[in-house]
Amino acid sequence: MAIDRRLMGCIAAALIWTPAALAAPSLLAPGVEREVVAGDGVTFAPTAVDEEGAIDRFAAYTMALAKRDYDAAYAMLRLSFQASNPRLEWEMNLRKRPALWADGQIRVIRASWYPDPAGQPAGLYAAFDFRGDRKDGTMDCGYVVVHRSAPGSDFTVVRTDASEVPPDLIEDGVPKADVLRQLPCYLGKGIATDF
Repeated sequence: MAIDRRLMGCIAAALIWTPAALAAPSLLAPGVEREVVAGDGVTFAPTAVDEEGAIDRFAAYTMALAKRDYDAAYAMLRLSFQASNPRLEWEMNLRKRPALWADGQIRVIRASWYPDPAGQPAGLYAAFDFRGDRKDGTMDCGYVVVHRSAPGSDFTVVRTDASEVPPDLIEDGVPKADVLRQLPCYLGKGIATDF
């Protein structure tokens, strides 16, 4: 299986790899913002296994989209997400935006953890806000949410959204303030909240 080296380089830059003696979990880089959103009285901290499974699913999904392997990407979606997004329609919507995911320069900005959120199927959810900067001055930003129904089971993609920002809407590497409010991504505390 061929691997897109650019995408792997970006993901590797966003991740930190621990020694094999420590079970080799892939963890998010220390600079990535983290948050846990839990119900009242609930104490939760993601384990290395939680983080490894979630980031591995995020990486596999974004790599599949970058390579235009729609079969592989669609197979990673939770069945209920597939039911509400028929395969042909889902792929056609991605093909209408050919620049999205194409460059592979994606980095995680924030990881948010949601253990058993109210109103959702039970399990652990992780949302990864990302930013992708291209050499042509455009950028992608968005999020991918993954879910694991029980410890030991695989994470599946349950929600995703991404936008392309053209160069004329970017100043000094940051989307203009009026554009920020419309984007489905979080670009960091200093950027996203400073209007």
